[in-house]
Amino acid sequence: MKLPALTAFRYFDVAARTESFVRAAELLHVTHGAVSRQVRLLEASLGVELFERRNRAIFLTAAGRTLLGTTQSIFEQLEGTVSRLQQQTRENVLVFSCEPTLAMKWLIPRLADFHARNPGIQVHLMAAGGPVDFVRSGVDLALRRDDFQWEDGLHVQKICDEWVGPVASPRLALPAKGFAGQRLLYSATRPGAWKTWLRLNKQTERGTERAEYEHFYLCIQAAVAGLGVAMASRLMVADELASGQLLAPHGFVRDGSAYVLLCPQVLAESEKCQRFTAWVMEQAAPQVR
Repeated sequence: MKLPALTAFRYFDVAARTESFVRAAELLHVTHGAVSRQVRLLEASLGVELFERRNRAIFLTAAGRTLLGTTQSIFEQLEGTVSRLQQQTRENVLVFSCEPTLAMKWLIPRLADFHARNPGIQVHLMAAGGPVDFVRSGVDLALRRDDFQWEDGLHVQKICDEWVGPVASPRLALPAKGFAGQRLLYSATRPGAWKTWLRLNKQTERGTERAEYEHFYLCIQAAVAGLGVAMASRLMVADELASGQLLAPHGFVRDGSAYVLLCPQVLAESEKCQRFTAWVMEQAAPQVR
């Protein structure tokens, strides 16, 4: 037996509950005529009348009441199942916002480990810096350097302090002290990085050249290519230091800032946020002193 189209049953169900083709049309966002036609097609297919039509009013027949009992149950179950599936999907997806350079140089190379250990959680990564509009963006968790004022009510978990220092390719012959004769690489996204480090280490940039780059990660890549000396975050160049692509002849110093995870809800209320936070802290642990 071939059943009529599901659309016809849906239109009947809404019309039967509201006892009005006009109201059903409003709820379904279709015309009054579309509802009437679908009900007529259903009646013709079943071979029974489902409504009595009197003076522009409709009333369920005995057959209509019997069918409504079934369609009401079926559509309620269907809506409940769809809702649960959508909820499960939302629960399994973590929307994570991370500063671009940190995402490229530190997070992405490590994400495979998180996926291997948490196969049930999908990470949707968004690269952005500064304030986060959690409501409009749909972000669950954000990793930021605490160089801005975030809104009240957010839950904050410190990950590690920021350690900065000059890095360069082994191909560059750096003097034992100072940077005379070297090209210093400056980033527009961290314009004060060199000034802060020079002040903390009581050094000057006398006798140096200057090159400007738009983003922090471009400075790091330029340093790897031997184009000059970059002021870098230890967290962001950890892999290049480990592989020997970069050297940090003067070490790193704390610049007073830190990396934090921001969340609009208490971490304990979200298992996926809890797991990701624990993993991020574990990955950052070698950088903590």
